[in-house]
Amino acid sequence: MVDIKQFLKDWTLPVAIAVGTVVYLIFYWVPQLDAAGDALGEVVDTIFPMMVFCTLFSTYCRIDFHQMRPHRWHIGILLAQVALVALNVWIIFRVEADPEQKLLWESVLTCIIGPTATAAPVVTAKIGGNINTMTAYVVISAFASALMIPAVFPLLERGQGLDFMTVFLIILQKLALVLVSPLILGWLVQHYAKRFCAWLVSIPDLSFYLWSVQLSVTTGVTVRNIVHSDAGTRTLLLIAVMSLILCMILFLVGRSIGRNLGDEINGGQSSFQKNTALSIWVAYTYLNPVASVGAGCYVLWQNIINSLELWEFRKKHAAR
Repeated sequence: MVDIKQFLKDWTLPVAIAVGTVVYLIFYWVPQLDAAGDALGEVVDTIFPMMVFCTLFSTYCRIDFHQMRPHRWHIGILLAQVALVALNVWIIFRVEADPEQKLLWESVLTCIIGPTATAAPVVTAKIGGNINTMTAYVVISAFASALMIPAVFPLLERGQGLDFMTVFLIILQKLALVLVSPLILGWLVQHYAKRFCAWLVSIPDLSFYLWSVQLSVTTGVTVRNIVHSDAGTRTLLLIAVMSLILCMILFLVGRSIGRNLGDEINGGQSSFQKNTALSIWVAYTYLNPVASVGAGCYVLWQNIINSLELWEFRKKHAAR
C-alpha cells in the first residue's frame, strides 16, 4: 500500500510541477472557467511576489550572516557564466541572418545570463550544501546579472533603443524587492525578534514547501506561455531540447568547478539553478517573446534534476 503522505513528501517538486500543469490546462480547456481563470490570474499575479518574499525570509532566518563571505568557488562559477555568455553572444552574431537560429540561441542566452535562483539556498540546504555561502553567491550573482543583461541585450536588439542605465535600474529594483528586503528583515528578526525567529526555524522544511507552491505557479505560467506562443511546434521542441542540454551542461560545469574549488554541491546548484522568472521577464520584454519559452522549459528541467538530487540524498542517508 502506497503511503500518500510519504510519497508527497519524497516527490514534492514533481508533484508541484504536475499540479501547476494540470490546473492551468483545466482552466484552458474548460470554457466555463474563463471568468474564474481571469480572476485567479490577477490574484496570483498579486500574491506571487509575496510568496517569493516569504520563502526567502524563512530561509534567511536560518542562515549565519557571519559566514556570508566570498569563496573561491564563487569566482569560478561567475567566470564560467561570463565565458558562456560571451560564447553565446558570439554564436548569435554568427547566425543573425537566420531568424530561427537567432531565436534558439537567444532562448539559451536568457537562461545562461540569468542570476542564480533566489530559492537555490532552499534546495542546497536539503541536499547537504552550505546555505550561508550559497546565499552569499545568490547576492553576488544577482548584481552580476543586473550588469550583464543591460550590457548584452542592446547589442542583440540594436533597433530597440535599449538604454543601459534604464534597464539596469529596472532589473536592480526587481531584484532588490525579492532579494535584499527579505535578507534585511531576516537579519533584523535574528537580532531583535529571537523568539519569533526560533519558532519560525523550528517549523520543518517551511522554506522548501513554500517554494514548492511557487513552483506550481511558475509551472502554470510556463505552460501558458507555451500554449499561447505563436512559434511553430518544431521551434518550440528545439527550444525545449536546447534548454535541457544547457541545464545538464551548467549542472556538470558547476559540479566540476565546485569539486576543484572546495564545494561541489554549492558549485552545481549555483551554476544551473536559475532565476527563471527574471529570465522569462527580460526575454519577453527586451528580446523576441518566444525566447522566453526557453526559460520556461528550463524551470521544468532544473526541478527534475533537483528532484533526482533530493532522491539520491535521501537514498544515501537511508542506507547509513
